Amino acid sequence: MPHTTIEIPSKLPLFSQKETVVFPYMLLPLYVSERDAATFREADSYEKYVVLVFERTDDPAHELPGGRCEIGTLCKVNQIKKLDDGRYKVSLEGVTRVRILDTEPSGALTLAYCEIVREFVEKNLASDALVQSLNALLKIALSHGKPLPGDVMKMIDYIDNPARLSDLVALYVNLPTVDLQELLETTDPLERLKKVYVQLTDEVQRMQIKNEVAGEVTKRVGKNQKEYILREQMKHIQEELGDEDPRNSDMNELRRKIEDAGLPEEVKKIADKELKRLERINQASPEYNVSRTYLDYLTGMPWNNSTADTLDMVRAEEILNEDHYNLKKVKERILEFLAVRSLKENMKGPVLCFVGPPGVGKTSLGKSIARSMGRKFVRISLGGVRDEAEIRGHRRTYIGALPGRIIKELYRCGVNNPIFMLDEIDKLGNDFRGDPASALLEVLDPEQNFSFNDHYLDVAFDLSKVMFITTANQLDPIPGPLKDRMEVIRLAGYSSLEKLQIAKKFIVRRELEENGLTDRGLVFNDEALQKIIGDYTREAGVRSMQRTVASICRKVAKEITQSMEPRSCITPEIVTELLGPKKFHNEVAAENDRIGVVTGLAWTETGGDILFIEVTSMPGKAELLLTGSLGDVMKESARAALSYIEAHAGEFGIKPDAFENRTIHIHVPSGAIPKDGPSAGVTMVTALVSLLTGKPARRNVAMTGEITLTGRVLAIGGLKEKVLAAHRAGVSTVVAPERNRDDLEDIPDNVRSELQFIFVNEAAEALAAAL
Repeated sequence: MPHTTIEIPSKLPLFSQKETVVFPYMLLPLYVSERDAATFREADSYEKYVVLVFERTDDPAHELPGGRCEIGTLCKVNQIKKLDDGRYKVSLEGVTRVRILDTEPSGALTLAYCEIVREFVEKNLASDALVQSLNALLKIALSHGKPLPGDVMKMIDYIDNPARLSDLVALYVNLPTVDLQELLETTDPLERLKKVYVQLTDEVQRMQIKNEVAGEVTKRVGKNQKEYILREQMKHIQEELGDEDPRNSDMNELRRKIEDAGLPEEVKKIADKELKRLERINQASPEYNVSRTYLDYLTGMPWNNSTADTLDMVRAEEILNEDHYNLKKVKERILEFLAVRSLKENMKGPVLCFVGPPGVGKTSLGKSIARSMGRKFVRISLGGVRDEAEIRGHRRTYIGALPGRIIKELYRCGVNNPIFMLDEIDKLGNDFRGDPASALLEVLDPEQNFSFNDHYLDVAFDLSKVMFITTANQLDPIPGPLKDRMEVIRLAGYSSLEKLQIAKKFIVRRELEENGLTDRGLVFNDEALQKIIGDYTREAGVRSMQRTVASICRKVAKEITQSMEPRSCITPEIVTELLGPKKFHNEVAAENDRIGVVTGLAWTETGGDILFIEVTSMPGKAELLLTGSLGDVMKESARAALSYIEAHAGEFGIKPDAFENRTIHIHVPSGAIPKDGPSAGVTMVTALVSLLTGKPARRNVAMTGEITLTGRVLAIGGLKEKVLAAHRAGVSTVVAPERNRDDLEDIPDNVRSELQFIFVNEAAEALAAAL
């Protein structure tokens, strides 16, 4: 179908613009200056026609000189009207597309030589289907957006010309001017119709999403408005009934808490400021709960709440003795604190560190101390803690922020002077989240902790009244600065007699109660308990013994439920019957004296233990072999021992050629267990001399001490733990450095009476006692 033909002059006035693209059949007002209006007044000389063209600079391939596009629109000037501000309003009507062939200046005007762009389209099923689809899509778009006037809507239903319909829809779709110019330059009506269909589809999708979002927003706003109206109505009803508004009730309650909390002046200012801020926050806002929780913590902290200390020294000592056997040093330190506390009211709380193997009662001792002093007891475990925020808390800028565990536990217990136990302090870790051990420096320093600043509270809190007790299995992993802030009290393992007393006074009674046997008249005689201690447990503490006693009680309870004859007394024979063969043997008593095998003593984090140094030699090159998972320090002790013996071979009756072409091998059994330290030096000297002289070493003599190249025996640590291990293993004589003689005071009297102690200054003295 050919486009309607019109005749136009050969050249026409040309007007370039950058703001809009004009389409055929389009009516538009154009506001121009007086100079530009001359172009449209000149249209009277050209049958009122003028050519409008879009001027752009982004696509030089389709432009004429001056940035004007090749395809423009022939427009008819219907009216020119001067406005009050000096501009002109020009009413234009788009007629048809024209192609600009050339331009020439004519005074202040530009004239263009153009030709009409002829558009042809044959109606077929494809064009009809596309027209119908576009009509339907346009109506959907109009239903989502700003509707067109009614006469335009009716006109759309009757348009079946693809060229006319595509130009009309192009005016409706909100496209950039560059895309509109591309549609204007598409002279094939069907192709143009397809492009418009794609653009309109995108526009409809955008409108649908926009309307969905707007609908959701309206729905939410409506819900908030509804809640606000209901709240106002509820408020009015409560006022009529004389009831208090819940929000006002919360604010008044917080206000009362602030007044009653006894806050320091600086903290009270912060609390009042936060309360005023809270009053302005909507209850539905997440910020409301954050601020409310902060005020709860701030007002709930025990700023001035303390428990009165029990200053009755006799009563305190009775309680300590009721709960724990022996532990004289710890009990004495607590009684000293109470004595000073009775003389000076405002004193700083001590920071104690209980160091000892597992099962010796470090944690339970903290509870006993709290009971003896009449204070509350708080315990947190630091094992595996790697985040500094666990100690100092999170800053409130983070979602879900909370105070650190120190402040949180004080908030829970409600007093500012509890017994605060930091368990397993030697097992603190550190990673990219910070170093908790460094954060504890402020907590455990009496010179700093009067103004401890938690990141969450962000105000100073006084920890100086808190009595901190830390526990550890070993001191080495604790950083030096942290160790320096604590008063270390060592808890060594228990002797067999002490374990017997603990079992009789505490463990048996507790396990009978735990297993429902209190009223059954069941008793454990001393021989049975000694058998459990010697043959079924071998430890520094009493946990394994407690588990063994509990196992026997459970087996007795099982027999009672099966209607068997109840047992009244547990004897050694019944222990063997219920528990089976003994698990530990007396290694020292069971062995004979042997050449090159000496009994040594070692300290471990679980208490003391015995070890055997074995030495042998064989033909080969002169070298020293060391096996048994020995550490560097222990290897150096072995080399020092061998060098000392080689230098003094004649004194010990060793043949001069004993070291020639001989490989000496030192082995420490239990090779899977790492061993280190210098205290086995004198034991290695004794084993080497025993081998090289052919004299057997006494098996029941155990020794410890560091050796030097000149044969001096130096002091060692952990003598109490080592002596208790020797006592458990059946050793009769202990050889130790002379410089450790004063440590005998720490060893229980019954152990000292059963063992012979030989203190030496030189290795030769140890050899005389052992060979």
